[in-house]
Amino acid sequence: MPRLSVIIPTYRRAEILAECLRRLECQTIVSDIEVIIVSDGHDEKTSALFAKQTWPMPVRFFEIEKSQQGAARNEGIMHATGEIVLFIGDDAFLEPDACEVHLTVHQSAKTPIAVLGFTTWDSAVGITPVMTWLETSGWQFGYHALNRSLATGAGPFIPPSIQHKFSYTIHISLPLSEAKKNLFRTDVHLYGWEDVEWGMRLKNAGVRLYYEPHAKALHHHRMTLEDSLKRMETLGRSAMEIQKKVPEFDRVPKGWKLLAYRVLSLLPTMSGKHRKAFLIGLTRGA
Repeated sequence: MPRLSVIIPTYRRAEILAECLRRLECQTIVSDIEVIIVSDGHDEKTSALFAKQTWPMPVRFFEIEKSQQGAARNEGIMHATGEIVLFIGDDAFLEPDACEVHLTVHQSAKTPIAVLGFTTWDSAVGITPVMTWLETSGWQFGYHALNRSLATGAGPFIPPSIQHKFSYTIHISLPLSEAKKNLFRTDVHLYGWEDVEWGMRLKNAGVRLYYEPHAKALHHHRMTLEDSLKRMETLGRSAMEIQKKVPEFDRVPKGWKLLAYRVLSLLPTMSGKHRKAFLIGLTRGA
């Protein structure tokens, strides 16, 4: 029986997924892992990848009707047999010891926890100015803030009051038993925030989030300013969609925060442009 089940949702990125799998077959504990790929909709190139290749670890491939990443992850959970499940993106390339680090942290934990690994841009794609800004500012992933917190001696556990903001499913693990009790919502149809809402429920269930920077991955995804602004607009629409279903969802600015967003969105800066795009999404999703 595998000790760790790696669950990867994918859709129409066969070449990148193939490299993701190559990184997994180089894991130091490859004999202790299984990989579960769930295609969110049918794709011939992805299907062909599994018809002609083999790997040193068990790899199982499933397809679901086009839905969204949360539904694909749920499907993976249903097929997982490892004690621990590790969610990664199909464009997350793990360092050779990443799976081992995740398992080691879980083995030393006295209660069920979730473990967030560190992810940074893959320089092979060509780092754009907006990618640098997204990483250093925390607008996409707040790893810099977490690293600064560790440097001050704050400890690896993220404070419960904010841990849901860091429940990044590009690189996070937890016990299979907890994953089964906290499935992803399937009534959210836009990209973004489903992992934060999921993180809110993990927090309410008493599952603490542990940050482990030594579990490393490269995010093989190039983003231009135009791409990032389109993403922010989608995130605005998605935030409104989730808030309608989950009133306690706290990612939609209100009151003075909304006023500050509107004022700062007038600035011709990276931050201003992204706030403007997010506000456009909020309006269209209202």
